[in-house]
This record gives sequence, C-alpha cells and structure tokens, in this order.
Amino acid sequence: MSNNILDRSDNLFTQLMYKYFPYWPMFVLLLVAFFTGAWAYLTFYATPTYEATATLIIKDENKGVDDPAMSESINLFASKKIIENEIEVIGSRVLMKEVVQHLQLYAPIFEDGIFKSTSAYISSPVVIEHENPDNVPLNTLEAPKIYFSYDAENTIVNIEGQSYIINEWVKTPYGVLRFSLNDKYALQPANPLYFSLIHPKKVTESLIDEVKISPASKLSTVVNLKIKDKVPQRGEDILNRLIYSYNQAAIKDRDHLAKNTLAFIENRMKLVEKELAIVETDVQRYKSSKGVVDLSEQGKMFLQNLGENDRKTSEITLQLAVLDKVEKYIVSKENTAGIVPSTLGVNDPVLSQLLQKLYDSEIHYEKLKKTTAEFNPIMISIKDEIGKIRPSILENVRNQRENLKASLTDLASTNSSYNVVLQSLPKRERELLEVSRHQTTKSDLYNFLLKKREDIALTYVPTTGDSRVVDMAEASLTPVGLKPKYIYFMAVLFSFITGIALIAGKERLNNKILFRAEIQACTNAPIVAEVSYVDYKGKSSFQAPTEAFIVEQFRQMRTTMGLYSRCFSKKKIIVTSSIPSEGKSFVSSNLAYSLALSKKKVALVDMDFRSPSTSISFNVYKEPGVTDYLMGEIHHNEILHKTEFENFYVISAGTNIGDNTELLLNERLEQLFLELEGAFDYIILDTPPIDFVTDAYLLAAFCDITLLVVRHNFTPKSTIQRLKEYSNTKQLKNMAIVFNGVKSRGFMKGKYGYGYGYGYDCVYSNEAYKAKVADC
Repeated sequence: MSNNILDRSDNLFTQLMYKYFPYWPMFVLLLVAFFTGAWAYLTFYATPTYEATATLIIKDENKGVDDPAMSESINLFASKKIIENEIEVIGSRVLMKEVVQHLQLYAPIFEDGIFKSTSAYISSPVVIEHENPDNVPLNTLEAPKIYFSYDAENTIVNIEGQSYIINEWVKTPYGVLRFSLNDKYALQPANPLYFSLIHPKKVTESLIDEVKISPASKLSTVVNLKIKDKVPQRGEDILNRLIYSYNQAAIKDRDHLAKNTLAFIENRMKLVEKELAIVETDVQRYKSSKGVVDLSEQGKMFLQNLGENDRKTSEITLQLAVLDKVEKYIVSKENTAGIVPSTLGVNDPVLSQLLQKLYDSEIHYEKLKKTTAEFNPIMISIKDEIGKIRPSILENVRNQRENLKASLTDLASTNSSYNVVLQSLPKRERELLEVSRHQTTKSDLYNFLLKKREDIALTYVPTTGDSRVVDMAEASLTPVGLKPKYIYFMAVLFSFITGIALIAGKERLNNKILFRAEIQACTNAPIVAEVSYVDYKGKSSFQAPTEAFIVEQFRQMRTTMGLYSRCFSKKKIIVTSSIPSEGKSFVSSNLAYSLALSKKKVALVDMDFRSPSTSISFNVYKEPGVTDYLMGEIHHNEILHKTEFENFYVISAGTNIGDNTELLLNERLEQLFLELEGAFDYIILDTPPIDFVTDAYLLAAFCDITLLVVRHNFTPKSTIQRLKEYSNTKQLKNMAIVFNGVKSRGFMKGKYGYGYGYGYDCVYSNEAYKAKVADC
C-alpha cells in the first residue's frame, strides 16, 4: 500500500481474515470435502506403517573394540572390522537376497478386500516356496494375482480347481511350489487370499531401499538397523534374519578360510613328514657308518681313556724303573747285606716276598758272620739260600719287565688310535651337525605345523563372533508412516490452501481491476474514495442514497477532497472516466448531493453532450442546457434547474447539435464558468470518457480538480495502464481517483466492509494532503 495510506490492520492474521473470510462458506465446503476424503482414505485405502529397529555392535579395529587376548589366540581367523565396510556388507545384495528367499518374500500373500489388499503375512495359514525362485518371470508390470484357499481338514491347497498337498514339492502352472504351514499364523483371514510371484531381484532391490543401516554415532561401533513395514512382525523377521545372515556369512567366511588353511597344513605336514623321515634315516645311517652315537660324549670318553692310558703308561714306566733298580741291586749285590730297593708301584707280591726273604737272609747271615766261622754249616746253608733267592728275583724281574713292556706297547698303540680318532672328531662333528641341522629344521617345521593344525581346528567353534546383537528387532506399537492426526491435519491444511489458490487464481486471471493496489501500481495519483456497489437497476431518476454506508463514503470523499484542495477558494471539479459505464454520473451526482448536504451551494453541470445520463436521471434532458447557452440563445439563469434538494442545482447538456466538441472552444464557456463561480460554492462537471473524446481535456483548463472514476471489476487493466500518462502529462489538473462500484468479496454480498478496495480498512493520512497543499 502506498505511503499516503494508513493500514488499520494490526497483524497478518487480521489481514488474512479480512481478505479470505468473505469466502468462508467455500472454505467450509472444502474442509468438509477434504476431511471426508481423509477419513475415506484412512478407512478404506491407507494401511498404517510400523518401524522395526534393531541394534548390532561390531568389532572395529579403528574404534577400540577387540577380542580378549585368550579369545584372539584361539580364534585365529577373527578378522578386524571397519564399521563403514560392515554397513555395506550388511546392506549387500547377497545378504538381502538370502533374507528374501528364506522368508519367501518373493511370494507375498494378500487378503483381497473390497477397497484394498492387505498383507496376509500372519493371517495366511500357509506360506509358499518356489523350488527355483530365480526362474520366476521378471515382469516389468504388476505380478498377476493367484487366488487360493486352504482346506484345513484335508490339509490341501486349492488353486483354480486343482488341489495340492502341503509340505511337498508339487508341480503347478506357476512352477514347482511347496506349500507349508505358516508358523506365524495368528489371525483368521477375513477376505479371499491370493499370492503373487515376484522375481527375487526386484524384491531384493526394494528391500535394499527400505532397510536403513547407520552407525549410532561417528565414534561408536554400534549399528542401527531400521525398516518400515505394513506388518510389524514381518519387519522384525526381516531385520532378525538379516542379522543372522550377516553373522552366518562372517562365520562361513572364517570357516572356509580355516578349512582351506587346515587342508594346506595337512598336505604340508605329509610332505614334511616324508622329508623328516628321509633326514632321520640319513642321520641314522651316518651314525652307523661312522660309529657315532654322540660326538661330544664320545670325544670326552676318548680323552678320558687317553688320559687313563697315559696314567697307566706312567705307572708302567715307574714299575720298569723300579724293576731296573731291583735288577741292578741284585746283579751288583755281593753276599753282604744292604738296603733293598723299594718296590713301590710294583704290585707283584712274589717279588716283594723274595726281596723281603733276601733281605732277611742277608741280615741273618751278617749277624752269624760276626759270631760264627765262615765255614760253619749254618753259614754255608744261609749263603746257599741267598744264592738261590737272587736268581729267582732276577727271573721274576725279567718276567715282569716283559709283561710291562708288552702292556706299554699296547697302551702306546691304543693312544695312537685314540689320537687319530680325536683328530677326526671336528670333521665328523661338522658333518653330523650338517645332517642334524636338516633333521632339526624339518622337525621344527613339523612341530609348528602340528601346533597350528590344533589351533586352527579350534576356530571351527569360535568362542566369540565378530558382532553381537544388542537389541533384537522390535516394531513400534504405533504407526509411523501413516498417522491419522497428521492426515487430518493435512486435510485441513490443503482445504485452506486449495481455497486460497482458487480465490487467488480467480482474481489473478481476471483482466479487470479488482484491487486498489493495481491502481496504485500504475499512477501516483491519490485514491480519494472507494464507493461500494449499489444496484440501481430499474431506477431511472436520481434518488438520495438510502444506504448509510454510501452516504458515509461520499461524506468521507468530501472531507478528503476538502483537505486535499484547501488552497482553492472555489471548487470546479471534473468527473470523468476512461470508458463508458464506469459510474461517473453516479459519482458526480452523489458527490454534488453530499456537498449540498454540507450547506454548500452546488451546481452539477452535465457536459456529456452525446450521452447526457445526468440530465436524464434528473429529468431535465429536454430542458435548455449548456449547448443552448454556448450557442448564445439563452441566459445562464435560464439553464439552471433547481432540484428537490436544497442548494442543489443541475444544468442539462442541452440540445444535441452533432458537433458538440467545437462548442467547447466557444468564448461563452469561460463566461459561463465565471458566472457559475460567482453563484455557487462548488461546480461539478460530468464529462465524457477521456479515451473516446477530448472534451475532458478541453474542460480541464477551466477546472481545479479532476476526478477519474475507475469501476471495480469493470475497468480493463489495459485501460488503467494509461493512468500514469494522464498524471505525467499534467493535462488533467490535480487528478485524483475514485474507486467506484466496489463489490463485497466472496459470499458476503451486500455486507459492507469486505470489499476488494478494503472499505474502511484504510484511510488517507493528513500528512499526504498537507504535502499536496504545499505544492498548490
């Protein structure tokens, strides 16, 4: 709204009420229609949707969830998981297809209702399984309905007059099928049952779109699974089966890997076992050929034996030395007694006895020699005995020497062989070590494989899985996809939207002026009044308006124009329009009447010579008028016709002479206005439309104000576009606009206050007129 208008609306709600409330019956009808449609939709067509949710926790190597050390040591094939990858795995086509086939989702069963079909997931007594679901035709159109019935007494399924037993594969026109009892059967079907066969690929693609998989948070390894389904039980079964299939797939992959690894280890163990047997045979053969048991122990033994032989050699050498001394003592000994050599180290008791006997005999002989004669028989006997002992000792010494030398030779030979063996031990040890190394390598490899085989065997029964179910699938108790309150709310909303759209469309498609804003968009000229529509059909003469609001509207226009034109002492007002029938005569007559009511003397001059509607309405069209005056035939007082209303005079158009426009160039026109100015307070000229003749432009030079009448829902928008030209050319002085014939909007016919021009909703501010006065 332009700046010269004060908006009395306090808020948007008030404005909307003012704009659309007149159409309230239409809104009520639309509301009833949409509300009824919503009720019918909920009752006969729509099926509520429930949301099933499940929660799964997955071990993620990036987020700290891991097996315990003992479990990890046993479960060698428990792979590390990345939650983003596992989400893709859970939602993979392979797992979804397994769910579809296990739950027979490719063969859905429905109850055929009057208005809609509903799922018979829990109301069908049987479920249907196809022997090879991939052979189901991949139809691009809707799958055909196959009606069937179940005979519980005979446990058979009837399809198109054919009977099929349950729990066995049977050949049907739709493929090899098997009918099994439904373990979820809980409700008795209320309508006929039918099923459809859909290719698993289509069902799988649909299921992939329906199942929503997402992490609980960015740092969490918890995965949320959601699905919306019209059957709560089916939604739960889908999620539970999906989780089971995911875990089974992980276990299957792990077991497959373990099985392949175990087979590889078994084959490897057989090969290593053969190689180990060959190496052990080589070691045994080497030890046997070289006489080796344990080189380290054997070396120690040889060293000990060599040392023992060296000790024995020393002992023998000592004994030989002792025997040499004994022999030397015996050979060099005379009959005199002496110290017998020691036989230490000689272990021959005979020699010791002989030496001891020799020593005793010589000591006895020496004792007797001192007291007895040399040729004493006793002396001779002892001397003979000593002579016999000495050869025995020598013989004994020689025998022992020979034996000792033989032993010494044997020891030397043995030591020599020991030395040879000891010298060859490093080489043998290296050779044995080389052979033993192969044996140890193969043995260690065999033991390693044996241990791994036992470890892998344990993975077939893992202690923990790669995921754990936190919450099994559970469906919501109330619908989520179809809420009656929401549907009814949308019905109310759309009823209002539709009503507003219809009103806006009707008004926008109209090529006539409907709103004062459309006038304001084309001109800066003020709109001094909005005059409501009054039906005067059947009334041929002017009558004072009986409608209070009409009187008040012209009173307001009068007041507004008084503020607007305060700078003029006399008021000459032209009332014109763009095209005929816009109500300029109605406006000029009622404006004149309103001014007359304010005790102002008013002259209403009919200047429309071609269509003198004002003259006709006041019944003066046959009386002398303006044309007669301009032709100089009569005085101005003779054309003044007093009406029945005080201070209200009318001047008729006069005689129609054909070329009436030329009369407006007559000098008597200015004289007429001067005489009228002297006699009247206001002079109101009712002129022809400006788009057809130039009369209004010629008369504008003598007038102070131009009122251009625009009729609501009558004046074309194309015509109103020229308003700006009228205002800019200044040919029409102080142009103002009267918005005439404003009708009530909607269904509020005849009720004031709901018009297109907004009625009393807006008035002009005094500031605008003060500025206009300043410009005068």
